Amino acid sequence: MPPSKTHLAGVAFGLALSSFAAYQMFKLPPVLPLLLERYGYDRTLAGGFMSVYALVGLFLSIYLGRLIERRGPARPVFAALGVMATGNLLGLVAPENGMAVLAGRGLEGLAFAVLAIAGPTLTNLSASARALPIVLGLTAAWIPIGQISATLLAQPALSGWGWQSLWIAGALGCALLALWTLGMRRSLPQGTAASAAQEQGAAILAPRERWLLALGGFGFLVFSGQYFAYMTWMPQYLVEVQGFSLDGAVWGYLLPVVVLMIFNIVAGRILQAGVSVGGLLTAALALQAAVWWLLPWTGSDWTGLVSVVAYGIGAGVAPTCLFSLPSTILGPGRGAAAAYGLMMTGRSIGVFIGPILLAEAFKLSGGWDLSAPIFGSFTTAGALGALWLWLSLRNR
Repeated sequence: MPPSKTHLAGVAFGLALSSFAAYQMFKLPPVLPLLLERYGYDRTLAGGFMSVYALVGLFLSIYLGRLIERRGPARPVFAALGVMATGNLLGLVAPENGMAVLAGRGLEGLAFAVLAIAGPTLTNLSASARALPIVLGLTAAWIPIGQISATLLAQPALSGWGWQSLWIAGALGCALLALWTLGMRRSLPQGTAASAAQEQGAAILAPRERWLLALGGFGFLVFSGQYFAYMTWMPQYLVEVQGFSLDGAVWGYLLPVVVLMIFNIVAGRILQAGVSVGGLLTAALALQAAVWWLLPWTGSDWTGLVSVVAYGIGAGVAPTCLFSLPSTILGPGRGAAAAYGLMMTGRSIGVFIGPILLAEAFKLSGGWDLSAPIFGSFTTAGALGALWLWLSLRNR
């Protein structure tokens, strides 16, 4: 059952964990054009620097969700921060070696898989029933918070501090969060292992609940695949196609992220007003699909501005809906970590596919022409899956 009063410290800690994980992932795209120029990475390998984050999550998210459900988040989070710091240091040691950078990003991805489940789970369990839709809107903002942090830090990094400052900040952040984890450990959930009956009740899902969560996982797969492709390669696209400077591309990259974060909260208020999660998710993915299909007709004028803002709106609404699905399907608090583990498996598949798929499409066509039909079709399929989910929820 959800608490009668929101535990603000738990919400803040969960949001900090997940936002920091997003920072670690998105510290790469703002400096990727510089790294490609300086170290000459193959584009598919460079896409893998993002996609490798998903590889570990793809295989371990369900297991990690169950582990956190049973044992509580304190020890897994503390271990994950140590692994993430090691990954940051490995990237600093041999940046000219693409495989070493990939290995470092893989270690970061292992830690990310833990924090991406523990953070949303803690915010969910710390919220009262009344505050839950707004807290879930904040939870969905973890990606843009991390992106904005990385982008703002990238400005001085590109101007003189060096790209390495982003990785050094990541390692220092691991140390600070480890101290916070030690301070919070007694107030964090202790897991369900002490009660076998409670654990069994939380873990057993009805077949229809699993089906609805699987549809949600598919929605997360599609949203994450096209979103991470878009955000990984957007700075490079702005430089190569729209003629932006590297500094201008970073600011252009920031615009949809700011819009996204605003609409995370707007979507939470809309859901709090009683609008259907499935219907709102369908509309968000349909809007993003339209942006992809219209990409060949958008430029650096007002059409590009409208396209970026529309994309940011859809990208803000969709994850708020997706993070709301476990509590919508199972009820507040029930099996939260296990449900998020299942959802994050879909997300991990999307993150793994998206950046590499766009890189391969670029290599195949010698340009960006194939991105619109490939990702337009991909996101349209997601909108249809969300429509199916909406109808299934209505028929419960």
